[in-house]
Amino acid sequence: MAGGKLSARQKMINLMYLVFIAMLALNMSKEVLSAFGLMNEKLTESNEAATQRNEAFMQGLAEKVEEQPAKYQPLKMQADQISTLANDFNSYIVDLKGKMTATVEDPKDYEIMDKGDFLDEYFFIGEKLKPEGQKFIDEISKFRDGVVAVLATNPDMASIAEDVKKKFATDPVTNRDGNKIDWLDYHYKGFPLVASLTKMTQLQADVKTTESEVLSSMLAGKLKVEASLTNFDAIVVPDKTAFFSGENFTGRIILGKNDKTLKANKVIINGTELPDSSMQAGQTLLKFPAGAVGEREIEGEFQFKEGDSIISIPVKSTYAVVPKPNSATISADKMNVVYRGVTNPMTISFAGISDNNVSASAPGLSKGSGVGKYNMNPGSGREVTINVSGTLPDGQKVSDKATFRIKDIPKPTGTVSGQDGIVNLPRNSVEISTIGAKLEDFDFELPIQVTSFKIKVPGQPSVSVNGTKLNSQAKNALRKARRGDQVSIFDIKAQIQGNSSYKLKGVSPVVVEITN
Repeated sequence: MAGGKLSARQKMINLMYLVFIAMLALNMSKEVLSAFGLMNEKLTESNEAATQRNEAFMQGLAEKVEEQPAKYQPLKMQADQISTLANDFNSYIVDLKGKMTATVEDPKDYEIMDKGDFLDEYFFIGEKLKPEGQKFIDEISKFRDGVVAVLATNPDMASIAEDVKKKFATDPVTNRDGNKIDWLDYHYKGFPLVASLTKMTQLQADVKTTESEVLSSMLAGKLKVEASLTNFDAIVVPDKTAFFSGENFTGRIILGKNDKTLKANKVIINGTELPDSSMQAGQTLLKFPAGAVGEREIEGEFQFKEGDSIISIPVKSTYAVVPKPNSATISADKMNVVYRGVTNPMTISFAGISDNNVSASAPGLSKGSGVGKYNMNPGSGREVTINVSGTLPDGQKVSDKATFRIKDIPKPTGTVSGQDGIVNLPRNSVEISTIGAKLEDFDFELPIQVTSFKIKVPGQPSVSVNGTKLNSQAKNALRKARRGDQVSIFDIKAQIQGNSSYKLKGVSPVVVEITN
C-alpha cells in the first residue's frame, strides 16, 4: 500500500483502510475489556456466596463444639487456623483491588481499564520487584504454606495439600518461547488493569474454594472416622443376668459405638436424674441399691443435645438380685492347710446369703470378729472337716463342707546372733551372742523362745546351758578354742511364746567358726 508513487485518490483510499482497521481493533479491544469486567462481576458474586457458605460452616462447627467439645474442639482449632489464613489473605487482596480501582473514575466502566500502568509501577521498578511486589508474593506464600502446614497433621488431606501447592505456586514460569520468567512478571506485567483486577478476583475465588474444600474434607474425614467399624465394640447382651447350672445360655451380640468423647447432657434412671459426676466421657456410671431378691428392672433415658433439639434414647434392662447359691466359699486366708499350735484365720461364707444366716462347725473352729471370719485351732489327727450351712431368704436350707489337712509347725532352725548354718564370728562376739531359733518360710509370725542348748568346743567336753546366753562354764571352754575351730551349738530346746504346751520339733544346730 505504501510502495510506489500513489495518486491523491489512492492515498485517501489507503488512509481510509487504516482508519477502518484501527476502528475494528478498537472495537475488539473494548469487547475484550468488557468481557473481563463481566467475568470479574460473576467471580465477585460467586465469592460472596462462598463466603456465606464458609461462615455458615464455621457457625455450625461452633455449635457442635458447644454440644460435644471433646469431639469437635480439635477440628474447630484446625478450621480456625484455615479460616484465619484465608481471611487475612482475602483482606490483603481486597485492599490491593481498592488501590487498583481508585485510579479510575467509574470502577464499572471496564472499557477504560485498558492500561497496565498501575501494577507495573506498583509492583516493579524496571526489571526488579519493588517491596510492594515482594509483599504480594509473600502473602501468597504465607497462605499456601500455612494451609499446607495445617493439613500436614492429617494424612487423608495430602491430595488437597498438593493441590494447594500447585494452585498457589509462585515459581518462575516458562513462556511459549521456552524462556523462564518470574511468576509476577509473567502474570501481571503489562496487562490491562481490568485483566489484572479479574485475576485478583480469581485469586480470591481460589482462596474461598480452598477454604471450602479443606473445611468440608475435615468434617467428612471426622464423620468417616466416626462411622468406622473400628469404633464399635461387640457387646454380649444376655436374656437375663443369671443362669443356673443345667440351663442354656441365651442372649444376643450387638454392636455398640465406643465413643470416649460423647457425654450425655442428662441421664434419668428409675425416675431419678443422675448427678453430673456419673456422666463421664463415653460412659455413664450407675450406682443404686440393688433391692430385694428377685428380678429387677432398670428404666430411664439418655438425653443428648443436637442442634436446637433434645434427643432422648430410652434405657431398659433387667438384673437379678441374689441368684440361688449352690456352693459355699471356704478358704484359709494364709495357706491351703491348717497348722497345729497356731490360730489359723479363715473366711467362710455362702454366696448370696448374709453372714448372720450362715453357720460353720468343726473341732477347734470358733467365730472371729468381722463378716465371715473364723479361727481354727486344730487338735490331734491329720484332717479336719468344716461343715457349713445357710438359710435362703425363702427359708430353704443349703449346706456344703470342705476338708483341710492338719500339719505340725515345721522344724525351727538354730541361730547365733540371728545367723544360721555355719557362721564366722570372733571369739568375743560369740561370748556375748544370743542363741535363738526361727521358722524358715513359715506363713505365720510365730515368736519362738529358746530355753536351753549345748555348746561343744573342739578338745573340750560339751557344756549344757539354760537360757539364751553362754554361762561362765561355756565361756571358759570357748576361750580354749583356736582360730579356725568350729564350735557346735546343738540340742537347742525351744517353745512357742504363750503356748508352752505345744512341743516344737527339735531345733537344727548351728556351727560357729572362730575367726581370731
